[in-house]
Amino acid sequence: MDSSSGATIETLKLLVAAFNSHDLDDIMEFFGDDCVMEMPAGAGPGGLRLCGKNEVRAGVASRFEGLPDAYYGDDRHWVAGNFGVSEWTLSATRPSGERLNVRGCDHFEFRDGKIAVKNSFWKIIG
Repeated sequence: MDSSSGATIETLKLLVAAFNSHDLDDIMEFFGDDCVMEMPAGAGPGGLRLCGKNEVRAGVASRFEGLPDAYYGDDRHWVAGNFGVSEWTLSATRPSGERLNVRGCDHFEFRDGKIAVKNSFWKIIG
């Protein structure tokens, strides 16, 4: 694997840690300027598609507003070339008090050492 692609297991672990710390600046350091993030919900089969660092940052910020105690645990990661996958369990509480427990994964494409595409998938657990 070409480590300059940015697709390493260590990079994916550090990204999960940044999400768990809710540090928007740290999270956004992983993304390229022309990044795309496809959310697990939204119109159409692909979910909401956020394009560029400003939209992605706003999308991540809204995730933390809607799930202020969001935590990604039970994570595991793998890479192949410039692609990576992170699998995790998201535990959180909605502002309404409803608990959320979701098994999911993110598919990543890296370009020039940064995330070019992050596509999220969720399996909602009973």
